[in-house]
Amino acid sequence: MLRLIFGAFAAASLGLLISGSAHAAKPFPSPSAPAPVFYRSVKVDGLDIFYREAGAANAPTLLLLHGFPSSSRMFEPLLARLSGQFHLLAPDYPGFGHSDAPDPQAFAYTFDHIAEVMQHFTEAVGSSRYVLYMQDYGGPVGFRLAVSHPERVQGIIIQNAVAHDDGLGPRWNRMREFWADRAANEAGFRQSLTSLAGAQRRHLGASPNAANYDPDLWADEFAFLNKSGESDIQIDLFFDYQTNVASYSAWQAWLRQAKPPTLVVWGRYDQSFEAAEAQAYKREIPDADVHLIDAGHFALDEKPDEVAALIATFMSKLSKSKRPRSTPMKSAYTPR
Repeated sequence: MLRLIFGAFAAASLGLLISGSAHAAKPFPSPSAPAPVFYRSVKVDGLDIFYREAGAANAPTLLLLHGFPSSSRMFEPLLARLSGQFHLLAPDYPGFGHSDAPDPQAFAYTFDHIAEVMQHFTEAVGSSRYVLYMQDYGGPVGFRLAVSHPERVQGIIIQNAVAHDDGLGPRWNRMREFWADRAANEAGFRQSLTSLAGAQRRHLGASPNAANYDPDLWADEFAFLNKSGESDIQIDLFFDYQTNVASYSAWQAWLRQAKPPTLVVWGRYDQSFEAAEAQAYKREIPDADVHLIDAGHFALDEKPDEVAALIATFMSKLSKSKRPRSTPMKSAYTPR
């Protein structure tokens, strides 16, 4: 806890306070005082959607979209470090964390459907303008939100999330075989999903910073993936991931047209996605601020202070710029 509090004080000492707000003119708390975190649920499309919230509602909003097979818990380091400056919203997707996990026979676990629920979540909690933080699965969810409602997006923060083929290396050949023949390849994916060694590998990757990792991270993940019915949910999403690859051109077109202020923070030791993806975003956003850091797929596990400082600097610059709203474009996202 002392380390988390120290991180917030360190951010304050760098003078990273944002002046002004996208919502109201009232002042919001000093970054020297981390705000309390609230753990809430809201009814969305008949589901209880759990979310973590911290910071003043009139401060600039960060919508934190988690990856596989994580939850809003992955953002606790940011809630502790940035809640004195910003309003942070971190929901759990259906089937993840503490949100409802309906049976796949009754609920379509597709990225289109999850994005639809997340869009309705933002409306349910009254968040109409935000900066998107997208990690792993947060990319497919967040890009769908952005293409559907570009006027709501003030900027994007990409942390090991893919929108180009550059990010999909040779390891993805096995996934492509699964997409081509689900029946023949599903058993192998289920075994990998429910493996403790697999959970550990997702976090550590090739990182030399293994001593920085709390083993509870993958132990909890292993327990989560072995819950009854959870592998069915995740296998459905693995199969649907091919729709994300098919959407890359639409997401790239949105990036070229909207030119959102963009921060890319990429853990170079990621074994899920190629590091070349970080620079690929500059093809659409030449001014994107790109940082390769000494971390793995879950960079917040290893380098929370570094990531938080980069975000605070990005948000400070964003607040000082006069940015027009994005021009709407035809959506590639169609609710089910």
